[in-house]
Amino acid sequence: MEQDRTEQDSTLTRRRVVTVGAAAAAGAVGATALAACGGSGSNQGTAPVVPTSSAAVAPPTSAAPAALAAVSDVPVGGAISANAADGSPLIISQPTKGDIVAFSAICSHMGCTVAPAGAQLKCPCHGSIYQASDGSVVQGPAPKPLTPFNVTVTGGEIMAG
Repeated sequence: MEQDRTEQDSTLTRRRVVTVGAAAAAGAVGATALAACGGSGSNQGTAPVVPTSSAAVAPPTSAAPAALAAVSDVPVGGAISANAADGSPLIISQPTKGDIVAFSAICSHMGCTVAPAGAQLKCPCHGSIYQASDGSVVQGPAPKPLTPFNVTVTGGEIMAG
């Protein structure tokens, strides 16, 4: 019984030594890393710090939003492909002269990009067909219409919004 207790004590002692040793090693590594990052008031072994001034930083510009397309580029009764400012694909349609509408070009079935085909929009992946004039589903498997995208016309240019 005495020998069993001694073996248990030595096992616990070894565990304690390993645990304390690992913690000490981790602390030493952390302290070394912090010392390397910290400053002691001297600049030895580090690159000099160059102060920046607010005059050197260019102020943000307020550039006018780019046109998505010109009205003259969109055929009456048809549609064109375009991209929103964030790069997402769009369809811009002109159902009747001067009437401009837009939709996300992402098919509601599996997320493929639809393409203009006359008065319709076709999905090359699974054959869904949409009406270019309003984005409604003509033929599935698409479960719902294309998502509308707000546009305005200013001076013959089609703008987001």
